Amino acid sequence: MIDGRQRKNVKIGLFVEIIQKPHQRSGELTEGVIAKILTKAQNHPYGIKVQLESGLVGRIKNIIE
Repeated sequence: MIDGRQRKNVKIGLFVEIIQKPHQRSGELTEGVIAKILTKAQNHPYGIKVQLESGLVGRIKNIIE
């Protein structure tokens, strides 16, 4: 599985599962296509923050191939 904590693995247009801030405790994942990469750092321990085409924002948990 591709590591969603490394910015080099994240590209606009990838289909991913993210976890939104309000769902961190429940672990509820949301699927979508990346529209914008919000994290500037090269890596992040909890996942790179992205905005999906639907407008939702969250940290990547899984990159779906």
